Amino acid sequence: MKQAIGIFDSGLGGLTVMKEIHQRHPEYDYIYLGDNARAPYGPRDFETVYQYTLEAVQWLFNRGCPLVILACNTASAKALRNIQQKDLPGIDPSKRVLGVIRPTTEVIGDYTETKHIGILGTQGTVDSGSYVIEVGKAFPDVHVHQQACPAWVPLVESGDYLDFTVADPIIRDCLIKLLDQSDDIDTVLLACTHYPLLYPRIRAMLPPDITVVSQGEIVADSLSTYLQRHPEMETRLSKGGSLEFCTTGDPEMFQHAAGVFWGEGVERVERVEV
Repeated sequence: MKQAIGIFDSGLGGLTVMKEIHQRHPEYDYIYLGDNARAPYGPRDFETVYQYTLEAVQWLFNRGCPLVILACNTASAKALRNIQQKDLPGIDPSKRVLGVIRPTTEVIGDYTETKHIGILGTQGTVDSGSYVIEVGKAFPDVHVHQQACPAWVPLVESGDYLDFTVADPIIRDCLIKLLDQSDDIDTVLLACTHYPLLYPRIRAMLPPDITVVSQGEIVADSLSTYLQRHPEMETRLSKGGSLEFCTTGDPEMFQHAAGVFWGEGVERVERVEV
């Protein structure tokens, strides 16, 4: 059985993270699982997100993945700690589940000179306070300003983000609300894996002296470092260079939309039950 790296997201956004990881490490086997049938996770309560995420992680474990990355900020915020501390010891202590929040918060403070950063995320990520907590641990002198953007994921997944007359007012509204919180914000983090598709419009609307940060490269760098530090995991991973795409939703819809996130066509998508 393949010992692939499992990558999970509530929908399609995690493909932006997987793309960066795969470009860095094309030698490994990968299995992507999108829980499109139950997306979006952002508005859901903690217990529901935790339960859904645990089911997805167990499915990837059963598929042979010794390492699973939650390429979803909401799942990382609401489920990762419980899975790591409560569930993994009983399921299989040799397996690992990693998220996207800690790798990001460990470096985000290096981007800011004013010590004021803005976080754009789903309602669930913002409500969790995870970025405020984790940035506070890594960079106690950095001030975190958050803005929930509940309409952005539907905007991306519907394809309406390509229609500027529809998308721009929705994007601009959240940016104004974020910048109204402080004149000192000089770094804005896109704390949702869907948001890189909005990057060109976000970049165009923000002042040029504000840095806009996406997570894909940060997470890919962090995984490289993790595998170097943990050769016992690295040697377990199979290296066949294969890619598998799975969804709990409609495989044709996933296949049609995935190319936008992945950057090229996805040949085959398997529908699965978790």
